[in-house]
Amino acid sequence: MSDPVRAHIAQAAWSLVRRAESWRTGRRPLLAHGPLFGVPAGARGPDAPRPVALTVDDGPDPRWTPRLLDVLDAHGVRATFFVVGERAARHPDLLRRILAAGHTIGNHTHSHPQPFAALPPALIREEIRRTQRVVADETGFTPALFRAPAGGWSRTVLGAAREQELTSVDWSVDPKDWRSPPVARIVRTVLSARRGDIVLCHDGGGDRSRTVAALDTALGRLRRDGTVFTVL
Repeated sequence: MSDPVRAHIAQAAWSLVRRAESWRTGRRPLLAHGPLFGVPAGARGPDAPRPVALTVDDGPDPRWTPRLLDVLDAHGVRATFFVVGERAARHPDLLRRILAAGHTIGNHTHSHPQPFAALPPALIREEIRRTQRVVADETGFTPALFRAPAGGWSRTVLGAAREQELTSVDWSVDPKDWRSPPVARIVRTVLSARRGDIVLCHDGGGDRSRTVAALDTALGRLRRDGTVFTVL
């Protein structure tokens, strides 16, 4: 069996784990050394409700990231941006704007290769290392979080992140906005977020006008309902 085939099988398996974890919100993770699928309990006190974490992948993008930042600011929501290193290197001003607005930045590899888990171990480590350097050199901020492209996890990927002192982060709510579904569908999925969920959205990799519009609607409703958001 070739490495790409094994990687695709592994990615499908992680999709099943992701679904199982999303049903177990508030419990211990199934995999002790796997990625985070929910906001860690206890960050706001043992009896406080866990907030929701909005995460944004694949940017920064000069067209969509500023629009999304405006929407987040309008609703008083802070998010975690998992940036692609080669895009970050082209738009360092957006990295600085993200941090200045109170958001945080995570590592989403340098070139977003897929299937990520099929890469040689040395290349996996270098993809992570290069983005760490780009963000640190341009902002002085060193990411502490890592997300594999398309959730392409494996022991090697998780180990490479740990070697660089990064916490791996997955998600539990996915509107699949990268496919550009109707705005109403993205809204419905984001509105399904409950305490402790990690929501996945995108500001890069294509036309993200529907994501921006959907989050403007969904975040407004969630905030009116008392949902609290946090960066990871």
